Amino acid sequence: MASPALPFALILAGGLGRRMGAPTLGAPAKPLVALGGRPLIAHVIDRLRPQVSDIWINANDDRDAYAAFDCPIVPDTIPGCPGPLAGVLAGLERLAEVAPGASLLTVPADTPFLPANLARRLVSRQLDTGKVVCARSGGRRHPVVALWPQYARTALRQNLAEGHLKVGLLLEALDAVTESWDEEPEDPFFNVNTPEDLAIAEFRRAARQ
Repeated sequence: MASPALPFALILAGGLGRRMGAPTLGAPAKPLVALGGRPLIAHVIDRLRPQVSDIWINANDDRDAYAAFDCPIVPDTIPGCPGPLAGVLAGLERLAEVAPGASLLTVPADTPFLPANLARRLVSRQLDTGKVVCARSGGRRHPVVALWPQYARTALRQNLAEGHLKVGLLLEALDAVTESWDEEPEDPFFNVNTPEDLAIAEFRRAARQ
């Protein structure tokens, strides 16, 4: 049996990230805050690169700041920065143009410890179920660490048109399933949301060296 095609990946970098206070840390946006001397998003790209066909970045106001990462920028197609669902929709719309039928792996730009088997396991679960598949760890679902099939575009567009912005509610409507990393000793989906989280991430990164 042929191996399934690698998915495309979209890094969601369009959030406001107010809790981080990136400018006080010398960065224009949270994904560009330094961890170990490199931007957070660079760590995410490194984790994803071997797992996917291509990597895109969903960004809006700070698009020029991401040019150095050699990843195409996919801005929201809906005005007003309504949240991560708008980024997912923009990614799926771009994917329909370049690779009809492929699935889209989405991850936040502030998750520097993504597992090396993320894409493979989500793809396998999607092949078994035909559903949107979200990652889970520590007994908690991570709604935007997910593999989205093309058919999800219709429901995404409808939800956004109706002003429904909560990712979890859409996942319930789509009967999404999860793939669990509960066995991991450290959360591979740890989000760096605050300066305190950044300090924890720096400790974890240094301990791995």
